[in-house]
Order: sequence, then C-alpha cells, then structure tokens
Amino acid sequence: MSGDEGEPLGGAAAVPGPQPNSLAQKLKWLMAGRKDARGRAYVSRTLSQAVDELPDPPTSTSFALIAKLANGQQDNPTIKTVLALCRALGDVPPAYLLPHAGYDDLEALEAFEDPLARRVLALLRDLPESEVRDVVAYVEGRREDLGLPSVADGPGVEKPTKARRRRTGTEAAQYAADALEGL
Repeated sequence: MSGDEGEPLGGAAAVPGPQPNSLAQKLKWLMAGRKDARGRAYVSRTLSQAVDELPDPPTSTSFALIAKLANGQQDNPTIKTVLALCRALGDVPPAYLLPHAGYDDLEALEAFEDPLARRVLALLRDLPESEVRDVVAYVEGRREDLGLPSVADGPGVEKPTKARRRRTGTEAAQYAADALEGL
C-alpha cells in the first residue's frame, strides 16, 4: 500500500518481498501515513520511541524488530508487540495488521470500533441484499444532507457484475485439454 489505499508500496525488488496485504506492507503504509511527535512520518527508531513512551507500555519494541517487521524479514510478532505498535500509531485497530484481504479496510475497522456501528451491522445481518442496499442508499443520502464527506467503497465491496457466458461442452473439453497440455 502507499498513500493511496490499495496501491503497493515501493518498487519491484530483486528478491521476493512482502506480499500485498502482508503485515509488512500494512505497517509500512501506517508508518508513512501517520506522524510522530515532530510531525514527521514514522521510521523504525521513532516508532520504537513512541512505543516506549506509551503509558503502561505492554512491551518494549526495539527499532531493529520494527525494521524487520516493516521489511518482511519477520512476520510473526507477539500479540503484545502488535498491540503496542497499534497504540503508538494512533490506536489503529489491531486486526488491520493481520495479513488477510478481509482486514485491509482500515476505515471500516475503525468504524467497527464504535459499538453503535457494530449494532447496525448486527441488525443488517440477515436482511435480504435488496434491503441492505436500500439502507446503504438512505445512509449515503443522509450523509449528503448533513454535509458529511462521502465514504468510498472499501476493498470488500463488490460491484454487480455481468453474468459470465457458460462454455459449451466442446469449449469446456478444449479448455481442459489445453490446460493439461500446459502441465
């Protein structure tokens, strides 16, 4: 990720680097986008200092460990380390650092921290899709009426797609034969 949600950080490397949606990519993106006490983007040393300055820090996190996490050289931090990094970076929801596409929408995870938002989600859970879309349209209209900025669709929001044409039996057989020849 980079300054824009969803874009990969950095350029192509000669050796395999962190995968998209990895802890390393997300940590780098957070460090670049959040500001330290001097108003600058975090680097591993300033993030380590921010963890140490937390009231009742859950753990001490060395700048070397943070650098390894951000570079993908280590990808299995302790829960205490994740919690400390998230607190130091401005109370980021810890789920955001999970290396899974389901947890890539930071804005949604931050909204989920609100108990009322969780209540709304629970109420929407078993409604038919058409009803949920009506509720979304209503809330978007209310936000506009109140002069609030619109909320972009997150990575998990699927746009309606056209139905795919099914292959004929002959086409399917040819596709399977072509695939087997490629082995």
